[in-house]
Amino acid sequence: MHDDAVWPALPLDAWTDTRETVHLWTQIVGKIRLANTPVVNHWWNVTLYVDTTGLTTSPMPYGDRTFQIDFDFQDHRLHIGTSDGEGRSMKLEPRSVADFYEEIMTHLDELGLSTQIWTTPVEIPGWDVPFDEDADHAGYDPEAMNRFWRMLVLSDRVLHAFRARFVGKVSPVHFFWGGFDLAVTRFSGRTAPPHPGGAPHCGPQVMHEAYSHEVSSAGFWPGGGGEGSYYSYAYPQPRGMSDAAVRPDAASWSDELGEFVLPYEAVRSADDPDAVLLAFLQSTYEAAADNADWDRAALEGDGAPDPIPLRGRSAGALLPGFCVSERLTGRR
Repeated sequence: MHDDAVWPALPLDAWTDTRETVHLWTQIVGKIRLANTPVVNHWWNVTLYVDTTGLTTSPMPYGDRTFQIDFDFQDHRLHIGTSDGEGRSMKLEPRSVADFYEEIMTHLDELGLSTQIWTTPVEIPGWDVPFDEDADHAGYDPEAMNRFWRMLVLSDRVLHAFRARFVGKVSPVHFFWGGFDLAVTRFSGRTAPPHPGGAPHCGPQVMHEAYSHEVSSAGFWPGGGGEGSYYSYAYPQPRGMSDAAVRPDAASWSDELGEFVLPYEAVRSADDPDAVLLAFLQSTYEAAADNADWDRAALEGDGAPDPIPLRGRSAGALLPGFCVSERLTGRR
């Protein structure tokens, strides 16, 4: 069994209030990012990223400055920093969404970063109370959020290794605050039929842009199982995909969700969690790509690299080209 200190356990019903509250907090921060960044294909400009303490926007432009917002799930604070050395910080603690919204917007105003966002939540069925009016969601359990962040860190690491196996167009590994999930998406290179839409408070243009081309997408979501689940789907879904044999044995097709799912517990409790998760990611991608007749030889190049690159090895021994660069420039 893998040590819980590495792959933590976190039953979904143990942090419902916290999860729902922080989901809305990330939507506020994500919409600030949306308002301040140029649109990138498939809305890649709006996402958050896993970092060494939590989730980050990465730098966002504001005039001739940049600023960044970071959720710190170790010290349980939200940090706003600017490229000219200014900053603000606020506690992550039990507090309403309305209170969080008011404080972060006040900090942005004080830093000369005033930003207006659409305050209606998105992609949350049955909930449309504006952020600045939401006094109902106010949970925050520091231990639960630290555990969830550690789940993201471990998942992010393996998803990056999986991403490295593909030489075609592929997304960053990023966190979508709409669905509160970590994802990476591969593309066949072909366009797709217009997506029918369906996400609450997302106009059809949002889904049309997100799914403008054929995709195989996978990631991690704190839902769909006792402790969350890994998922893998394709758009458009090719005929035969749902009947494909995938690995590991704990993986299955969900007719309700229209995707393959793998319980987080099956990964956490495995002797080799990395190998189990990579097997799921690879076999479900193959189910999509083979049934949709992707040009896998062109899209996958020379084959898969080591599952977790450079772990316990010398980078110099694996990257001789850097030694050549050093000789050419005279650096040692």
